[in-house]
Amino acid sequence: MSISDQAPLQSGFHAKSTAAEVVADIDLAGKIAIVTGGYSGIGLETVRALASKGAKVIIPVRTEAKASEALAALPGDITTVPMDLADLASVRQFAAAMQDALPRLDLLINNAGVMASPQSRVGPGWESQFGICHMGHFALTQGLFSLLENTPDARVVALSSTAHKISDIIWDDINFDRMPYDKWRAYGQAKTANALFANALSRRLKLSGGLAFAVHPGGIFTPLQRHLPKEEMIALGWLGEDGEPSELAKAGFKTPQQGASTTLWAATSPQLVSRPGVYCENADIAAVTVPDSPMARYMGVDPHACDDDSAERLWRLSEDWLGAA
Repeated sequence: MSISDQAPLQSGFHAKSTAAEVVADIDLAGKIAIVTGGYSGIGLETVRALASKGAKVIIPVRTEAKASEALAALPGDITTVPMDLADLASVRQFAAAMQDALPRLDLLINNAGVMASPQSRVGPGWESQFGICHMGHFALTQGLFSLLENTPDARVVALSSTAHKISDIIWDDINFDRMPYDKWRAYGQAKTANALFANALSRRLKLSGGLAFAVHPGGIFTPLQRHLPKEEMIALGWLGEDGEPSELAKAGFKTPQQGASTTLWAATSPQLVSRPGVYCENADIAAVTVPDSPMARYMGVDPHACDDDSAERLWRLSEDWLGAA
């Protein structure tokens, strides 16, 4: 892809479009989807929309009881299978089971993640936000790649965030081995990694007609904020002093149903067939960030998150790390 591909299409949708609106004219009968984090927040709404249009949806779950409770009222063909993105052995076991069980894989939606969490390590010592948001999903996608490759027009959607603007990949200290840990910089780096992952994956799916996209779902109150104290959310302007959503949040934040719309658009829209690897927001392709714009913090994609060379560098590094884990 080229950065010039980051040009809105005027898709016909907008920031407050809902998942149901985006898939209203889409038929997913006979399609198979895997959605990580599909039992809470926007992941749950993504599953609801996919199943409502006839897709068989498989959800990797870390907590079976929580998933069963959340999914109990959802109609459709929905299955849960144990998996923990922080545990490579469980990711590999899940992928192997899917290879044995599934004839095809039309949609892989890498939705799960953690945000601004306290410092911890996963895998062979990876910083946990990078390890879960990027490396866990990288391992999952690698394990499922032959299914994707053998399914005509398969799509992969990686959940990134406007937080990618906080940090490029910290190439000389990704795991904060030397520098002091900064939870927001670590989150920003992980979200940049998600965008670069989709960029690089799009080239690897090209021969089979597959596509990969990164999406920013928007600001949404979901369990993703579980590591943030109320005082910090007040300081960020998300909550008022009374602990209720601020006027800024009421105006700019989305409902989970609205937050799932860009994921569903990237997963299903025919408008994206000729735009592999792009970063999307508000159910459209995102424009490149205008640096001095008052909205530069909230909208658009920064060049470092859609750079082909960086995407390939990260892919090679991720293959090396995964191979050594």
